[in-house]
Amino acid sequence: MDLEKLRLLVYTTFAQTGAAPGRCFIAETMMVPEEEVIDGLKALASQRHLALDPKDEIAMAHPFSSVPLGFSVMSENTLWWGGCAWDSFALVHLLDTENSYLVATTCPNCDNALAWNVSTQKAPQGKQVAHFLIPTSHMWDDVVHTCSNQRIFCDELCVDEWLKRTQHDRGYVMDLDTLWKLASDWYTGRLEKGYVRREPSQAKEYLRNVGLSGSFWGLD
Repeated sequence: MDLEKLRLLVYTTFAQTGAAPGRCFIAETMMVPEEEVIDGLKALASQRHLALDPKDEIAMAHPFSSVPLGFSVMSENTLWWGGCAWDSFALVHLLDTENSYLVATTCPNCDNALAWNVSTQKAPQGKQVAHFLIPTSHMWDDVVHTCSNQRIFCDELCVDEWLKRTQHDRGYVMDLDTLWKLASDWYTGRLEKGYVRREPSQAKEYLRNVGLSGSFWGLD
């Protein structure tokens, strides 16, 4: 199994259609047995290019998601599920075929609808903030849980109320400008052959340059 060819098929299918390719489609396209596809997907998951569900179907291929986790990203003709605040803004930069994309979600605290026209040119304006619950050192312990807890709130007051109600410890809060900068170059090259993924723990200069700091990001 050519893992790079498989990776590219998964990512380009997500980019073009908004949905993950099924195992049968992959097997037919690559002309290999479905068992070989499963082994290939597991190998990519072990390398953290993918996250699989309990049935070994593709749950996530960052920044794409096959299931709704609180965000949608819409172009003129295509809808993608955004895996989290970070990935939803990153989708705009990775796809970059339209002037802007509609990123929509709801505030986890008050259920207020939130939406922005996001482009690659400048960050959207607003008082909203992103709250990341899980620090970088544990983001891959349960990546779906991690992504489902990278959310955007109306403001810091909503973050504080949600933390009190859910009894979570405070994570990392950033404004929309910082979120946009974090997302802008993180996945550059992911739709191209030979992409090499990076861990947040291995990208300290990048994280510092976008204004992040502290032990949450491994930057002490």
